[in-house]
Amino acid sequence: MSTASLPRISGILLHPTSLPSPYGIGDLGQAAYNFVNFLEASGQHLWQILPLTHTGYGDSPYQSFSAFAGQPLLISPELLYGLHLLTEEELSTCPAAEPEYVDYGLIIPWKLSLLKKAYKRFSKTEHTILYTKYQAFCKKNSDWLEDYALFMALKDVHDGKSWLEWEDAYRMPDDAFKNTLKARLSEETGYYSFIQFLFFQQWAQLKEYANAHGVRIIGDIPIFVSMDSADVWANQHLFQLDTKGFPTAVAGVPPDYFSATGQLWGNPLYEWNSHKREGYSWWISRIANQLEILDILRIDHFRGFEAYWAVPYGEETAVNGEWIKAPGKSLFTAIQDALGDELPIIAEDLGVITPEVESLRDTFNFPGMKVLQFAFEDTGESTFLPHHYTSPNCVCYTGTHDNDTTKGWYETLKKDCRKKVRRYLNIGKHDCVSLHMIRACLASTAAYAVFPLQDVLDIGKEGRMNTPGVAAGNWNWRFLPDALTKKHAKRLKKLSQLYGRY
Repeated sequence: MSTASLPRISGILLHPTSLPSPYGIGDLGQAAYNFVNFLEASGQHLWQILPLTHTGYGDSPYQSFSAFAGQPLLISPELLYGLHLLTEEELSTCPAAEPEYVDYGLIIPWKLSLLKKAYKRFSKTEHTILYTKYQAFCKKNSDWLEDYALFMALKDVHDGKSWLEWEDAYRMPDDAFKNTLKARLSEETGYYSFIQFLFFQQWAQLKEYANAHGVRIIGDIPIFVSMDSADVWANQHLFQLDTKGFPTAVAGVPPDYFSATGQLWGNPLYEWNSHKREGYSWWISRIANQLEILDILRIDHFRGFEAYWAVPYGEETAVNGEWIKAPGKSLFTAIQDALGDELPIIAEDLGVITPEVESLRDTFNFPGMKVLQFAFEDTGESTFLPHHYTSPNCVCYTGTHDNDTTKGWYETLKKDCRKKVRRYLNIGKHDCVSLHMIRACLASTAAYAVFPLQDVLDIGKEGRMNTPGVAAGNWNWRFLPDALTKKHAKRLKKLSQLYGRY
């Protein structure tokens, strides 16, 4: 995106799973439309979400069974009832759930059982218009949908085990055996294709509503994909794998101030030479797929396109890795050639960023990120302080999904850092820090200003979405149906008007 193309607007970070719902987890039903209405009433024009993909074990949106497939847990049961695919009695069987918490262990089995009932009813009754739309969806998305549906069906056959634990014939099938499996598992693959149709149909309707009400959606894609995914299983030549399908090296980041052993993510690394030989077609398809369902993309770990930290497979920490160059410029030039020069991409350029990474970002005019919380981690100067922003071609955040909420963060800051916050924001000890951080975000020269809903509601650490490096207890925060009030909308609208973002 060029600087000239970025309007001065603001918005809220909220993943759909955090929406209120009587069915244990936020979904694409009425509460999502209510949230769009709140954004419009409060003068906000951006809704930022986390990846919408089909999550794997651990429920992280950043570890998915497919880089293309949507999250079945977001499908609204109420909207399926409206299509006569579910009954009122079936909806009433939802297990009791906490209104401010997603209990994935409780909700996943129930919701998947609903989706299977909906598929069974769809298969046995005449839904002529719906069936025609379903066939069109399958045809349009066949390049990823067929592999995804077969992969998921085979996971069920293997009791959910990683594809690396399957027999050789299933782990590395040739085209003939794939066709045999598709015929043998047609009922199962049909189910997975159907739930993808439902997800994308509901999402398209919501996005259309949001756009019609002046709201653009910022989505999120991780640079790497999960090892246990249809992407790797079906495209093994595009990843650094051995002849059995096991990775030869995996992704991570090196030791730094925050971790003496670095971070070992474990994702497979791309075989970039193979991608280049194929004209980066897989990446072009991935970006095109996401830009069809989103208005703007934020790419996580953008620095990995310039150079990535490769750790030999089997290492217990990320210490013994090395930086290896990636074809960033070549890749994004190919994507531009295929999809247009003005790519609506935000580069997540946090962490230790080199001049080479900045050059790659700036070559394609991708906005970077500024996180206000990072500006107050010590008492010295910081490039995250708004008076150091040298260009409006950036996005200012109070915090992200990986940070504590502003209230929770401030309460755990060292005393001298809290004093720096108050001096910079010109507030007293008892003022609402969350509100004034939002004000500073809006007042900055950044073209986009985004803040988590938790900060709008001034929620403490209990509202934190994710703690990096902690495996359990993440991704489960939800807000209550009556939490957002006219007072909240009026306050945000006035601030947005004051700082030229309305």
